[in-house]
Amino acid sequence: MPEDNIDHIDFDALNKKALSAPLVTHIYTADPSAHYFNGKIYIYPSHDIDAGEAFDDLGSHFAMEDYHVISMDSIDSKAVDNGVALHVDDVPWAQQQMWAPDANEKDGKFYLFFPAKDYEGIFRIGVAISDSPTGPFKAEPKAIKGSFSIDPAVFKDDDGAYYMYFGGLWGGQLQRWRTGVFNADQPESPTAFLPADDEPALLPLVAKMTDDLLEFDETPKALEILDKNGNLLLSGDNDRRFFEAAWLHKHNGKYYFSYSTGDTHFICYAIGDSPYGPFTYTGRILNPVVGWTSHHSVCEIEGKTYLFYHDSSLSKGVTHLRSVKVAEIEYREDGSIVTLDPY
Repeated sequence: MPEDNIDHIDFDALNKKALSAPLVTHIYTADPSAHYFNGKIYIYPSHDIDAGEAFDDLGSHFAMEDYHVISMDSIDSKAVDNGVALHVDDVPWAQQQMWAPDANEKDGKFYLFFPAKDYEGIFRIGVAISDSPTGPFKAEPKAIKGSFSIDPAVFKDDDGAYYMYFGGLWGGQLQRWRTGVFNADQPESPTAFLPADDEPALLPLVAKMTDDLLEFDETPKALEILDKNGNLLLSGDNDRRFFEAAWLHKHNGKYYFSYSTGDTHFICYAIGDSPYGPFTYTGRILNPVVGWTSHHSVCEIEGKTYLFYHDSSLSKGVTHLRSVKVAEIEYREDGSIVTLDPY
């Protein structure tokens, strides 16, 4: 349900039939990265605010300034806002737009991974560290060397290795890095430098992290998303190609790479045998929500799997004022996921 249809929505009726309710209502939250640490649920979302920026396709109206961590004792318990965990003013290299973060744990330390624009207007990815899963987090003085674009998601594999998945089109700037160097031409155009519709779509990136989780241990690699015939998805395949919101989880020994299709508003997934892929497109996890964006995470909690996602129903369709929700997802015997309808 993209924003251009909101004038026709009865939000009272919509919310009554919604799959789930917002986890918190006193602030707006989005892009939830959920983890289960030490028997408790921790959600690392963006914190939406109305900064008065004009709406544009570069996402300037998404002018988030800080992060709050939401915690839950169980999937059915009240969600608790633990206050400001990190503010842009406390990140030496970052100027603005604290977009979708993720977090992970190693050896009793907690690491917050986040994108922000530096003082040259280029999205980079940073790391901040805390002794507590709820923060406060202290940012490293510099962004990760060689990092770019948005939406970092850090997956811990069964062997203890950590991998970061990232990238986003349009305002996420991924298309500006096609030559390996940031292309600053036509900054007002979010679709400049995209491949033609009949060319392979731009791909998300993956990089193994160093042991201290502060840097890439390798040059980021393109993550291939293939159709059933083994061909790369095409740029014009808007219902299936990657746009943003990378996430990786594991189920029955298989790797599930999930993501948003952006302008067509689906959360899709592809399955592979390695954290590096390739991944074969398999289907959709979530159909479109109210609002322009869709962004999610998948988290296993006490033997069940949950999708954390957001929509703009609480703000009655305001694109940049979103609310985090959660719903259980189910697997079929063949490993495919039953698609959820949000309403």
